[in-house]
Amino acid sequence: MENEFIVASYLITGKYDFNKKAKGIAVGLTVGTWTELPEAKKERMAQHLGKVIDITELSPDLDGRPRAICKIGYPVRNLTPDIPALLTTVFGKCSMDGAIKCLDIEAPEAFLSQLPGPKLGIDKIRERLGIKDRPLLMSIFKQCIGMTLKELEEAYQNQIAGGVDLVKDDEIFFRDDAAPVMQRVRRFKSLSRQKEERTGQVTWYAVNLTGPVTEMADQAKRLVEQGADCLLLNVLPYGFDILHRIAADPDVPVPVMAHPSFSGAIYPSGHYGVSAPLLLGKLMRWAGADIVLYPSPYGSVAMPREDALAIAGNLRIESAVHQRSFPAPAAGIHPGLVPVLFRDFGNDLLVNAGGGIHGHPQGAAAGGKAFVDAIRAAMAGESLKVAAQRSPELQAALDQWGCIEE
Repeated sequence: MENEFIVASYLITGKYDFNKKAKGIAVGLTVGTWTELPEAKKERMAQHLGKVIDITELSPDLDGRPRAICKIGYPVRNLTPDIPALLTTVFGKCSMDGAIKCLDIEAPEAFLSQLPGPKLGIDKIRERLGIKDRPLLMSIFKQCIGMTLKELEEAYQNQIAGGVDLVKDDEIFFRDDAAPVMQRVRRFKSLSRQKEERTGQVTWYAVNLTGPVTEMADQAKRLVEQGADCLLLNVLPYGFDILHRIAADPDVPVPVMAHPSFSGAIYPSGHYGVSAPLLLGKLMRWAGADIVLYPSPYGSVAMPREDALAIAGNLRIESAVHQRSFPAPAAGIHPGLVPVLFRDFGNDLLVNAGGGIHGHPQGAAAGGKAFVDAIRAAMAGESLKVAAQRSPELQAALDQWGCIEE
């Protein structure tokens, strides 16, 4: 590993000598300066010097500005094996140096093997839930703040009655004075067990992990002790290293679901920031996310389809180092979209529904059943309109939101 490089790809826009610009980044983010160094020091510092791998000039952007994709290698020996060190090395100072967007990072297996990756990943999550090959179905608490435990219990029961596999907290659920988190975990676990005894279906509650960062690992352990099935984490506000430490902790044996909150401040620009497939795909998986939520291509908070598919590709690509993660495209998902989800994302998918369940005209339980019936039909290659003839819940959903067949 001593002579290996981490390679970052950048889209650089502007009137530059791209070769000079790339060399400046390679030096500036490694040894700091080169030509001014005495020869004896150069010999010692050479092993830490970045290098330009490739420069591909592109056609100008819509404003006529020159563009190029530059690939720069950074010696692995410069880094500690964690995401903060990685991001600071490859996109620290240069993120502030003009129109530069980090598109991708490639790292050798010896480096990646020191990052935790998903604790369970797709295959082990399927095993624990007893779901062999269909997509998972998750419902979201649409109201949390200020609700009592009794009110949340009723909402939880309504959601799991529809046949969902997971129910997750809203990511903004921090102040829980009326329904303390430990009480929620214990009560929802009891309700899930009662349902499993009746139906044989395992249901998980994804509880929002919050608190001071110095206490979050201990909080995760306490939640697990109370019966937590899955932890929801706002990764970017809290930091990739929190995800890393929780995923690597053997005393936290449950999956972590990464929420994309704050990511819109980082990926959407065509000229700045970090690309969505890198930010929400590779980095989340490397740091330990078992499930990654992100905007779908279909809703009002939509992501370009090519980016959404690329995130899923990065999460699920076979690797000798890490387990695969579940992609969970969210926002705007309703039962009539299930065939499109299958077309775009396949079976290794978490179908993530909020309004598409709670907004069902017959209530949340019927909303969940409409999704269950839509998924069953899509798995069988059957038209939703045909399946709706024997499912009043699905028919009501199609009447409400429409149907988009492949």
